[in-house]
Amino acid sequence: MVRKDALLEWAEVHEHRYGTPKAPVAEALAAGRDVLFDIDWQGAAAIAAAAPSEVVRVFILPPSMTDLARRLHARAQDAEDVIQRRLGRAYGEIERWTEYDYVIVNEAFDTAYAELAHIYRAERLKRARNPWLASFVDGLLAEKL
Repeated sequence: MVRKDALLEWAEVHEHRYGTPKAPVAEALAAGRDVLFDIDWQGAAAIAAAAPSEVVRVFILPPSMTDLARRLHARAQDAEDVIQRRLGRAYGEIERWTEYDYVIVNEAFDTAYAELAHIYRAERLKRARNPWLASFVDGLLAEKL
């Protein structure tokens, strides 16, 4: 897919290649749906460069590095050497926080999720994201009481 330019973004992260196919994203956007990505800073930068006025970047921080280590161990998805590599790379990733529009400290999942939902709602209400508003306001102004 990389050779065919079929990916919106891709990167090698933690010795694995990850990417987002272009076609399903284009289809969703054409249907008027929003698309949420769970990607690293490289993918976020690539997508933001491709569509700067459409992208809203949210960085999720752990409450502490100790908590991050505990969470990675609790997931029990990776071997210890993989967890240690991830923790080592986390510092470099966290240093990128200033490249994002919003930052959430994930102390409690429900709170962090609510904060993300608030960001989503606020971004959807931006004038630029609602092209129908101009004609709606014109209609309001045309009403004579």
